[in-house]
Amino acid sequence: MAIESKYLNDLYEKIALRNSGQPEYLQAVYEVLESLNPVVERHPEYKKENIIGRLVEPERLVKFRVAWTDDAGDVQVNRGYRVQFNSALGPYKGGLRLHPTVCESIVKFLGFEQIFKNSLTGLPLGGGKGGSDFNPKGKSDREIMRFCQSFMTELWRHIGDDTDVPAGDIGVGGTEIGYMFGQYKRLRNKFTGVMTGKMIGAGGSEMRTEATGYGLLYFTNEMLRAMKNDSIAGKTVLISGAGNVAIYAAEKATQMGGKVVTVSDSDGYIYDPNGIDIAILKQIKEVERSRLTEYEKRVPGSQYYEGREGIWHTKCDIALPCATQNELRMEDAIALVKNGVIAIAEGANMPTTPDAVHYLQEKGVLFGPAKAANAGGVACSGLEMSQNSQRINWTHSRVDEHLQEIMKNIFHTSFEAAQEYGYRNNLVAGANIAGFVKVADAMLWQGICY
Repeated sequence: MAIESKYLNDLYEKIALRNSGQPEYLQAVYEVLESLNPVVERHPEYKKENIIGRLVEPERLVKFRVAWTDDAGDVQVNRGYRVQFNSALGPYKGGLRLHPTVCESIVKFLGFEQIFKNSLTGLPLGGGKGGSDFNPKGKSDREIMRFCQSFMTELWRHIGDDTDVPAGDIGVGGTEIGYMFGQYKRLRNKFTGVMTGKMIGAGGSEMRTEATGYGLLYFTNEMLRAMKNDSIAGKTVLISGAGNVAIYAAEKATQMGGKVVTVSDSDGYIYDPNGIDIAILKQIKEVERSRLTEYEKRVPGSQYYEGREGIWHTKCDIALPCATQNELRMEDAIALVKNGVIAIAEGANMPTTPDAVHYLQEKGVLFGPAKAANAGGVACSGLEMSQNSQRINWTHSRVDEHLQEIMKNIFHTSFEAAQEYGYRNNLVAGANIAGFVKVADAMLWQGICY
């Protein structure tokens, strides 16, 4: 499907030719560019200075070998990546993902999205992302430690607290951050705020674990309040995933009076008509690190279903995809609308396919895009950077207050941009435009050689 603007469509075709074989990245670029026609019409200076052409090309992309030794004494080799996409607003900021699917297309897609997500927070953060095709599942703690140390032995020369500040993502939690940070500290002989997601008491921030999931609910509740005079209270909620984002989205939704009836992992999903028991879910996933099949054994009335295909066909008021990219497809969108869904907000990165997004919007479903709705994690990371710079630690309640304010502001910034540029209630376009304009103006200010 062609973009309406000939200028933007021609530009996209050039980008697609240059980045052939990178479907995830091209999907992310297309989704932004199709929103920008009224922006380039109103701001000819963006076209004159080729802002978009510059923006879609990473400032730097580092690809490196990661050799490490497994418990059997055999040498294994993985690929590592760090894309430093744009620093117009501040140091590069974005997570590290450890997953077999990680490749250049994935890190570029995530890094490109991160530019606008970070812009929307209002914090001085550029956009970046990275990771490796290393799979932590089934690895011993010592194997993960050796991999993380080898990974950082290469990455350390490219990052710094005022240059590039990585965080966690899929496959990278507090344990992995600790191993990477410890190696960076040894190599540099410096204790700095070079990574976020650190341990509380060693430079970490309160609320970081909960931030993305909680932030998703703060955004969703504000979207419901402002656009429907409604709230989470009394609503039936579907959530996919069972990692940090999903667990804490479920916790906050429950605290707000919603009833979360599903969570999922890579093998299947749980349906609990009485509402997911958060304490049991945390015990299984965070303490025991077991599969969701355990939940069915412990909670009467719940049921485990193999495969994730049916999760979006469950009746609900609100759906929160928190697992992975492109998990919610057209057939799922049709089922959700048929079952009466009123709002969807993305907790994962680009979890809804473009055709499904358009269908949901056409049917009047409120839709919160990932770059706005799941910005709570990076927002809290930015707050951790502020605390590190000041050598202080804020209380849980203070961080939570900042997070709520940031997520509400992100909604209103996106909503107002949509109204201003003729997209009415289209938060996808509004978030793209609001994030883009701020970065574009900073790039203009810093000059072409920037």
